[in-house]
Amino acid sequence: MQKRFVSIWFRHLLTDWFSLRQPELAQLPLVFVRPERGRKIITAVNVSAAAEGISKGMVLADAKAMVPEIQVFDEKPGREAKLLEALGEWCIRYTPVVAVDLPDGLILDVSGCAHLWGGEKSYLKEIINRLGSKGYHVRVAIADTIGAAWAVARFGKVSPLVESGKQTEALLPLPPAALRLEQDVLQRLHKLGFYQISSFIGIPRSALRRRFGEHLLLRLNQALGQEAEYISPLQVVEPYQERLPCLEPIRTATGIEIAVQTLLETLCKRLHQEGKGLRTAVLKCYRVDGQIQQVAIGTNEPSHHIPHLFKLFQLKIADIEPALGIELFVMEAPKVEDVSVAQEALWASNTTVNELEVTELLDRLAARIGPDTIHKYLPDEHYWPERSLKTASSITAKPAIEWRSDRPRPMLLLARPGRIEVTAPVPDYPPMSFRYKGQLHYIKKADGPERIEREWWLEAGVHRDYYQVEDEEGRRYWLFRSGHYSSDAPAEWFIHGFFA
Repeated sequence: MQKRFVSIWFRHLLTDWFSLRQPELAQLPLVFVRPERGRKIITAVNVSAAAEGISKGMVLADAKAMVPEIQVFDEKPGREAKLLEALGEWCIRYTPVVAVDLPDGLILDVSGCAHLWGGEKSYLKEIINRLGSKGYHVRVAIADTIGAAWAVARFGKVSPLVESGKQTEALLPLPPAALRLEQDVLQRLHKLGFYQISSFIGIPRSALRRRFGEHLLLRLNQALGQEAEYISPLQVVEPYQERLPCLEPIRTATGIEIAVQTLLETLCKRLHQEGKGLRTAVLKCYRVDGQIQQVAIGTNEPSHHIPHLFKLFQLKIADIEPALGIELFVMEAPKVEDVSVAQEALWASNTTVNELEVTELLDRLAARIGPDTIHKYLPDEHYWPERSLKTASSITAKPAIEWRSDRPRPMLLLARPGRIEVTAPVPDYPPMSFRYKGQLHYIKKADGPERIEREWWLEAGVHRDYYQVEDEEGRRYWLFRSGHYSSDAPAEWFIHGFFA
């Protein structure tokens, strides 16, 4: 099979990408710059800036003199490589062999692929239209060699489709820069009046080698197809997905369980080999009638523990309606993470096991009652009770400070203190009784007060005097009086928590 290559040149790669993120800048002159010897040099321009005569390599001060309203952004090293890699992965839909061609292009080995789009002309048109619809200005070309496709994409003025075996004719009218030569070689060629490849292609190779070096001959031979050129294709990570087709449609819960067990065994084997665990998994059931039934699970920590994951799916099987039967099961793990190997101490060998059991228990509870109903709290560096704790971002989050243990605190702290009616001696005695939500509580034991001042750097207000009290039924509460007692106005009392 004759090799065929496509070169894609992103004429304004960075600025097109930036305009997609900020569409309001799409019609404005926009450039990227980098510092160089005390000056800022333009490294990328958009279409509007190029139309104003601004080009790469210009000094920013000169560009601002030409276009005062120009939009300027700093270049970040490595951004082009990441962007081209993402675009290359997107282009794998056109061929499995895609390579990044820094600083602004891609190379596609399309041998045997173009006929799927109705021919090479339609193939190139599809690529141009799809990338153009996403906001990228591109030029493409197809040829037998990488060098010829690269040259025609950037310097060609006729057709981007170079017929097989016609790369020499396509290269002749192009400038020497189309051969991907170094700048010093190009300068020497221009000094000698070689402004087209046709002006020196017939010179004996030994003379070219003496005058311009081996690299010119290498690039020329590669473009003409006389010397092989290789690319390093992108290695796309295979998705974590397993498929299980069924000989007969599955209609029972038992059959679905067997399918889930089979898929988990295959998927978790791969995860275990790669040192990873899933955080989310989706089971898709394709029914005979064309409908898709789908259930999903999630874990607090990455896991490839088959029995645990199977139990989570078991809780969801009742939601699957097989109807006339399921003919294909697909299990995907869209979110996976590295599994950290916990080291257990010899004198506390069951610590890690207990933590794993707690995590798996929380996974099962979340599957039953919903993940938003389970929370973990950590201490926070505040005196005011409402701010003394915070919600943890994950079950594995560790506290930055220790829980306060020098003072007793209730197991349940109300998010907002509730107002109560109190019978209390004055000025600093604990209450004798209080009424909360219509129920009267007589206090048998009390301890306090503990004064907690407001954090004046956060808000203004009065202090609180807290009391721990126990009613006649042995239930304990955390009450407080707001501010100092005054004979002019009755004191305000609140309940703020419940002890175990």
